[in-house]
Amino acid sequence: MSDFYKGIIFDFNGTLFFDSKMHLEAWRNFSEKLRGTPFTDAEMREHMFGRTNFDIISYAIGKIPSEELVEKLGSEKESLYREECRKMGNACKLAPFAVDFLNYLKEMKIKRTIATMSGKDNVEFFIDWFNLKNWFDTDKIVFDDGSIKGKPAPDIYLLAAKKLNLPPEECVVIEDAVSGIESARAAGIGKIVAIASMESESLYENIPCVNMIIKDFRDFEGIIRQNS
Repeated sequence: MSDFYKGIIFDFNGTLFFDSKMHLEAWRNFSEKLRGTPFTDAEMREHMFGRTNFDIISYAIGKIPSEELVEKLGSEKESLYREECRKMGNACKLAPFAVDFLNYLKEMKIKRTIATMSGKDNVEFFIDWFNLKNWFDTDKIVFDDGSIKGKPAPDIYLLAAKKLNLPPEECVVIEDAVSGIESARAAGIGKIVAIASMESESLYENIPCVNMIIKDFRDFEGIIRQNS
């Protein structure tokens, strides 16, 4: 593995924005509606976090859904989610110390982008609400546009590295989802940082490809190294 890295790729939900519990509750309600029982915690980790709406709905109903059904249910759930974000007002903000870290990356001119399985409507909401243009070239943000396989497939991180014009082994990925960590590993990412925003740090301790575990962005020293 390389001893220095030239770019950093962030997952978003549960990483730059600690909203995992909001998504968890939303999908619990939807899974109960779809199949009569809510997702368990284990099902959430395996089939929800890091997955596309298509993947989640397919699992919940036990068959391949129509595009119309995915669009209907996904739009309904995400609209409610965004409304909950707006209701939070000033409390709806980036993860603790994320702004400090992003300012550091910007000052040091370290390449960076976001790779999220959120859809276009949510990404546009995040860009506007959190003023992401202050730190990111939004044209380089990779999101679920219907053409990318969901995590744990490596596609999203391969594309994100390509957007940064870097080989995957020269990139750092920060992830909270086990499926996202596997996606980064499969893509050949050089360093994988797990952020325990909702889960216990112990969840990540036995995952061989995880190089570092953090609770928030307070201790960002060591996440990325540069050429001197």
